[in-house]
Amino acid sequence: FLAVKCVKLMVQLKNKLACGPSFQDFIKSSTSDKSYDALKYLSVYFETYGCQMNVSDTEIAWSILQKAGYSRTHELPEADVVLLVTCSVREKAEQTIWNRLKHLTALKKRCQKHKPLLKIGVLGCMAERLKTKLLEQEKLVDVLAGPDAYRHLPRLLSLAYGGQRASNVLLSLEETYADVMPVHQTPEGHSAFVSIMRGCDNMCSYCIVPFTRGRERSRPLSSILEEVRMLSDQGVKEVTLLGQNVNSYRDLSEQHFICSEGSTQLSRGFKTVYRTKQGGLLFSDLLDKVSQIDPDMRIRFTSPHPKDFPDEVLQLIQERRNICKQIHLPAQSGSSRVLHAMRRGYTREAYLDLVENIREIIPGVSLSSDFITGFCGETEEDHQQTLSLVREVGYNVGFLFAYSMRKKTHAYHRLQDDVPAPVKQCRLEELISVFREEAAKVNMALTGSTQLVLVEGESKRSSEELCGRNDGNVKVVFPKTDLPVQPEKPQMVPVTLGDYVLVKITSANSQCLRGHALIHSSLNDRKTSEHLLSKQTI
Repeated sequence: FLAVKCVKLMVQLKNKLACGPSFQDFIKSSTSDKSYDALKYLSVYFETYGCQMNVSDTEIAWSILQKAGYSRTHELPEADVVLLVTCSVREKAEQTIWNRLKHLTALKKRCQKHKPLLKIGVLGCMAERLKTKLLEQEKLVDVLAGPDAYRHLPRLLSLAYGGQRASNVLLSLEETYADVMPVHQTPEGHSAFVSIMRGCDNMCSYCIVPFTRGRERSRPLSSILEEVRMLSDQGVKEVTLLGQNVNSYRDLSEQHFICSEGSTQLSRGFKTVYRTKQGGLLFSDLLDKVSQIDPDMRIRFTSPHPKDFPDEVLQLIQERRNICKQIHLPAQSGSSRVLHAMRRGYTREAYLDLVENIREIIPGVSLSSDFITGFCGETEEDHQQTLSLVREVGYNVGFLFAYSMRKKTHAYHRLQDDVPAPVKQCRLEELISVFREEAAKVNMALTGSTQLVLVEGESKRSSEELCGRNDGNVKVVFPKTDLPVQPEKPQMVPVTLGDYVLVKITSANSQCLRGHALIHSSLNDRKTSEHLLSKQTI
């Protein structure tokens, strides 16, 4: 009896299997190029939070989705898919995104009748860090994609529209998106970001980036040059090379270019917490080749680490007219004791020696920096040392924050977040005040000078004024007016976004320079224009 029953069950199971997909169907599914036709022409709306790397990530993600057949909208009510490109560096940034997600979820429920297809996704660092909470506990999102999973966005959205919550937050040791040409969204193309590497190996004790973006890896130099050439052909006037530790770039796909034994790898007096990579092309090689593509295109880079400024890089910045004479030099603290706790790999003295070396090699260089107040164990004496460092160096621009503990970091596991929040805030306000005082002095020293300015558009405060940035990345504001192209010719031409103009500086404060525009110019013609103008004045 049991044998007969088993035979009947086997026959029933066989009949059920016969109704389902065959082995050939599975083979076809795994080898075919899925185009997700049902999802084509859906509109995607991006919101980008955090650093310039997230701007670049947005352009990469959009390039991938555009190729898959999606359209893009800049109006939230028109969107079928809302994607937030997120930041986890500080708690405040995450809280902003949590609040936004709750608002979008409520909007999604209200629009369910006339917008049943609306999906919400989180991309980037926050997706990697808070997968379970976002997807399973709070249930605020339909799609999660970590920084190394943007290639999977079409598949993840397909799963989401199939009724599943879809995620991929795996970090990669190799992904650089070298073969993905970003779709740059800068209005009229006057400036653009170019990502040259991903991840970070520095393991500073306060920083979550190595845990949300993975280990350091660099794009092949050839793919970077291809992107910069494309931007030059599009008329872009300024490119910013991006990386979490941008000046530790090393293209290991070209290992036959071995570094010479005598070359300097690190700034004097600095060290790393990881083994130095061998072979490949260095940041100085990249900077050299990028700066040769278009002599009239300004080159910037961010965010560097002070340890990776050998003299070769500094000398190249000084020699090349189109590499901006501006260096971001994150100090984080002015106390050697706090710097040691932060695992920064240098002392206050080494940092000041580097500043002196930079100013000796690049006269007139503009410096900017990052500082954290209230790090674990910071005393009032440590804080005063930070204030004195700011006064001693004299920066043009600063990015200043109160410390917020991040899970997974060395500080989270080994140190105590023992500085009270009110003390952190008080120290931050004092640091901001000192920073503004010193920045005002540095900027006022430029009064009377002539600055070459790349025009970015109208001033936020007045439609009668234009604004842009000089070589030192300081904002310059001037009245809107037509200008001559050449001093000896009377023809006047309107100033438009993306133009280079010479501006005579008449006043300054900690935030910007003000002046009046003199003439249209360019990186190549600046000296000639200034000479002709000086002859006219005489």
